Amino acid sequence: MYEGPRVLRENAPMTEDYQELIDEISALLGAPATLENRDFELIAFGAYDSESELDEASLDPVRTRSILTRRSTPAVRAWFEGFGITRATGPVRIPRTPEAGVYRARICLPVRHRGVVLGYVWLLAGEPGPTDEQLAAAMEVASRIGALLADEAQVGADLSREFRAVLTAERGWQQDMAVAELRTELGPRGEGPHAVVCVAPWPSADPDDAPSVRTVPGATALCTLPWGASGQALALLVRLRATDALSPATSAAVRLLREAEETRTAAGGTPGGATGRGTPAAGVSGARGGLAELGSAWREASAAARAVLAEPRLGPVAEWSAVGPYRLLTALPPQAAQDPAVRALLEPSHRDLARTAEVFLDCAGQAGRTAAELGIHRQTLYYRLSRVEQLTGLDLDDGEDRLLLHMALKAARL
Repeated sequence: MYEGPRVLRENAPMTEDYQELIDEISALLGAPATLENRDFELIAFGAYDSESELDEASLDPVRTRSILTRRSTPAVRAWFEGFGITRATGPVRIPRTPEAGVYRARICLPVRHRGVVLGYVWLLAGEPGPTDEQLAAAMEVASRIGALLADEAQVGADLSREFRAVLTAERGWQQDMAVAELRTELGPRGEGPHAVVCVAPWPSADPDDAPSVRTVPGATALCTLPWGASGQALALLVRLRATDALSPATSAAVRLLREAEETRTAAGGTPGGATGRGTPAAGVSGARGGLAELGSAWREASAAARAVLAEPRLGPVAEWSAVGPYRLLTALPPQAAQDPAVRALLEPSHRDLARTAEVFLDCAGQAGRTAAELGIHRQTLYYRLSRVEQLTGLDLDDGEDRLLLHMALKAARL
């Protein structure tokens, strides 16, 4: 069953939003609709009223790429703009052009506010097609979309500065002032539960090279922050419908990771491969009832991202509540991993021994499971564990020694 529109609705703010408006247009015209901003970045797409809309013709290459990647290529943008959509004040009909990847005709409804084009609503033209009265009603909805886009552009124009100030301010009066300023700028959008998303490392050293917050459903603010010695992390504030429903934040994290991967690939990396900045990961904080605790929410989100980078099996997106011991380990200073007892074991020459010890402890000390996991004979396992005890001076039959070794090995991953 097709689930795309439902997911987008879960991510949307609780006030009148793009998804509700684009669904209203789809219902008015009886045709699937999509909403893009003026840079051809997908914001929302409407529900399908029948399975017949899901045939191969409706999902032509242009539409498929727009929905899957949430953007169109410069060539596609130039082609559509050639029909005068940037200047139009009413519906523009665009014929089917298979050689351009457009297998079905389109109707474009320019989204304007005070004469300025801010986006486009796209409809797949069917037979007999919408009447002039239906299109006029749809244009009225498009004008409401334009007002919403204009309002967000005005309110969110400089929110990266306010959001960054909240996340970096020292606890106390400085953070209180930063929160108050962000709350004032957000207005009603600052009310209700929120979560913070961290994507790191973000594949650009330019602090201004970040996606538009308006292209991420449910997002209210976005900024970049220093990560490591010279990298950047992306921070996103996402509004939730309830404190026990983090799906809007996790969906936003997935989308940002996809965009980060596309940026890495465009910069010369390979999908999923290593580049100078490494494969990014994402962390999601626990829900917060308001804006006052965004500093601690950011620490949770960045800690969850660090946990994924240390333990990829937790990701690529991890909620802070699901990273287990890394909730504690990420709060420790970096030198905590260098406990004198395990320092020798962490040397590169003993990598196999360290891995053996970690898997043994992950398997709760069960020799059979450990040997199977490592693909080695039990006698080989026992020999390696004896070498671990010799190097560390720890007794693996002692619970406290096991705990120290286990935590030190996990901390070393960070």
